[in-house]
Amino acid sequence: MSAGGGRAFAWQVFPPMPTCRVYSTVAHQDGQLLVLGGCGRAGLPLDTAETLDMASHTWLALAPLPTARAGAAAVVLGKQVLVVGGVDEVQSPVAAVEAFLMDEGRWERRATLPQAAMGVATVERDGMVYALGGMGPDTAPQAQVCVYEPRRDCWLSLPSMPTPCYGASTFLHGNKIYVLGSWTKLPRSLRMRDKRADFVVGSLGGHIVAIGGLGNQPCPLGSVESFSLARRRWEALPAMPTARCSCSSLQAGPRLFVIGGVAQGPSQAVEALCLRDGV
Repeated sequence: MSAGGGRAFAWQVFPPMPTCRVYSTVAHQDGQLLVLGGCGRAGLPLDTAETLDMASHTWLALAPLPTARAGAAAVVLGKQVLVVGGVDEVQSPVAAVEAFLMDEGRWERRATLPQAAMGVATVERDGMVYALGGMGPDTAPQAQVCVYEPRRDCWLSLPSMPTPCYGASTFLHGNKIYVLGSWTKLPRSLRMRDKRADFVVGSLGGHIVAIGGLGNQPCPLGSVESFSLARRRWEALPAMPTARCSCSSLQAGPRLFVIGGVAQGPSQAVEALCLRDGV
C-alpha cells in the first residue's frame, strides 16, 4: 500500500559522526551502520572507519581501512563487508578490494578488481558479488562486468554491458540485475518541484523521494519531495534537518539514511527519512 502525503513521513536524527566526511561508503549489517572512508576537511581520502550501534545510538571506532579511499562501493556478505574500488589520495581510481570481518573487528585484503575503477555499482546474489561499470584512469565510463567468488577469492569477467556507466544504481529482481543510469526527459507536469543536482534519491512507501542537493543558490538545499507512483505527481515532504548535498545514502527497512555530505563543509550529520508507524 502506498503511503499518502507528507504526513506519512518524518525525520529521525541520529548522533553525528565523530568524523566529518563526504563521498563515504556505507553499509548496514546486524544492527550496525558502518561508515567507511570518504574525504575529510582537507579534501583527501580517509582510512577512517566508524560504526553506529542502532540500539544504543553510540558511535564506535573500527580498525582503519588498509587503503584510504573515497567513492568506493560496499556489499554485505554474511558477517563480512566487502569494500570495492574507489579513488585514492592522488585522485586515481584504485583496484583494491578489502573485507571487514565483523566478528573479528579486522580487515583482510581480497583479490583486486581486474581494472581500477571508482563509482562501481555492486550487487550480491547467492553469495557472489557482481561489479558493474565505474570510471577508470582514463575518466571514461566503463562497460565492464565481473563477478567475485568468495570461496576462490577471484574475479571472473562477464560479458560487458551494452552501455558504459559510472555511479549507476543497481538492484536485483528475480534472476536479473537491473542497472539504471540513463534518463528520458519527462513532460513538465512530471518534473520535480525544485531543480536540484547532487541529491539523494530512494524509495519509501510506494514513493520516489528526492532529498537535498544543489539548486540555483550557492548553499545546499534542505527541501525534500516525493513522487507518488499511484497519483503520478510530486509532493512536498518535511525538510531535511541539515541542508546538504553530496551525501551518502543507504536504505534499511523503512528508513532512508542520509549520511555526511557537504553543508558549509564536510558534514557529520546522520539523519533518516522514515515512514511513520502504521503507514
